Amino acid sequence: MGIGVPNVEKSWAWYRKNFGVNVKIFEEAAEAPLMTKYTGGKVHSRTATLALSMDGGGGFEIWQFTSRDTEKAEFSIKLGDYGMIACKIKSRDVKATHQNMKNNGVDLISEISLSPEGKPHFFVNGPNGNMFEVIEGSDWFSNTGHPSKCGGVAGSIIGVSDIDKSMVLYKDILGYDEVVFDETDSFSDLSCFDAGSGRFRRVLLKHSKPRKGPFAPLLGDTCIELIQSIDRNDCRKIFENRFWGDWGFIHLCFDVQGMDDLQKECEEKGFPFTVDSSDTFDMGEAGGRFSYIEDPDGTWIEFVETHKVPILKKIGWYIHLKKRKPGKALPRFVLKMMGLNRVKD
Repeated sequence: MGIGVPNVEKSWAWYRKNFGVNVKIFEEAAEAPLMTKYTGGKVHSRTATLALSMDGGGGFEIWQFTSRDTEKAEFSIKLGDYGMIACKIKSRDVKATHQNMKNNGVDLISEISLSPEGKPHFFVNGPNGNMFEVIEGSDWFSNTGHPSKCGGVAGSIIGVSDIDKSMVLYKDILGYDEVVFDETDSFSDLSCFDAGSGRFRRVLLKHSKPRKGPFAPLLGDTCIELIQSIDRNDCRKIFENRFWGDWGFIHLCFDVQGMDDLQKECEEKGFPFTVDSSDTFDMGEAGGRFSYIEDPDGTWIEFVETHKVPILKKIGWYIHLKKRKPGKALPRFVLKMMGLNRVKD
């Protein structure tokens, strides 16, 4: 999950304390020349840190402009607006995570309730008002014993204007082909959101088959929850009149192999690449090819084909993946070695 923040270090310290996302994969300060389509036609500078939890789950790319101020939306974001409303975080014990956050003085905006799936979850305001949903985790890579009982990213809640149109991307291309529930109603567990008491169509999507790839055992299962307002006629794009990289959830990133084949599929189904690094893009301590598409409402989806990641930078130990057989997972002991980059507070 890409997260635009005004201060990377302060935000990451919060994520380490409350989610256990404490392993640094890379940290880089540079210009972003390939993203001018989404930054007003100008090259802007930024600093970015990619962090993971060794318990498992997706990572955070914590992103901050250094050439301009990071701008917040000029309007109050409401449930049903278009874009990523919340980031899902998996927990081993939702009740224990809730209590740990309460002990830490976190802004808990809901109590624990049951989702339409019948599983416990709750919502919390992270630093800068970015909202997170803590859900029950289904798979784990290891057990670090972090007091939060959390792992990393387990998916996102995404506001859309037409769920059926969005399904072409999220279900057909991204492979979230299992519909866990598809309900239209008012939902008490969403009442903590601004405009959350309205009527919505709500669809939870998961993968029916295990993920493949070098990092699949670590990244684990994820889900996408699409939400469409039924009674609002004033929905807006969350990033309306703002830049990619500004305050909020800026992109949902997927680890992929076979970027050329993916590009062809996306184009055939009406989602052409809007940004493409074409070859290895150097991120200082890591490298790979990346591209972007937009969902029907303009939400940014990033694809990354990883070519190089550090295991232990001090001795020049990197994982090189460019010529690795597609679909083959890295050995678990190699993935566990990434934990050597854990930041301790």
